Amino acid sequence: MALPKEHTYTIDDIYALPDGERAELINGQIYYMAPPSRKHQDLSMELSGTIREYIRSHKGSCKVYAAPFAVYLDETSDTYVEPDISVICDKNKLDDRGCKGAPDWIIEIVSPSSKQLDYLVKLLKYQATGVREYWIVDPMKNRTIVYNFEHNSIDEYSFEDTVPTAIYKDLSIDFKNLDL
Repeated sequence: MALPKEHTYTIDDIYALPDGERAELINGQIYYMAPPSRKHQDLSMELSGTIREYIRSHKGSCKVYAAPFAVYLDETSDTYVEPDISVICDKNKLDDRGCKGAPDWIIEIVSPSSKQLDYLVKLLKYQATGVREYWIVDPMKNRTIVYNFEHNSIDEYSFEDTVPTAIYKDLSIDFKNLDL
């Protein structure tokens, strides 16, 4: 007996979703997104604001975007993500639809419904498509895991720590000082 063929979705299916329904598309599979919690949004605002202020004060050329912001990781039509925070340093990747190609730095804030996606599926996809640095911020565990793909390193920090960034040698984020 033949196994049923798995359906593969495309970006057209994402664009056909009803208004207000959010989902990501990874390797042709749709992952629906639940609304974020208040703590999730606090973390997103604090982190993106801190990063944006750093870039501005150093007259940097990178741009920071908070979700929802479209990221088309590769040239295929079967992958579309909305990272919680994306930092893009190559402005040629940006257009009116979002980012075409891998951002330099991605931060995902874990929700109960996104654990497997953030810790496994996205981790592997981000590494494979050229993201330089990936943070998994987990408010349920009060920890941040930093993947520096350029140097093949992984570091873990608590929310009591100051977390250094890899793409900016002089930027560290003190989680104790975030207004959460």
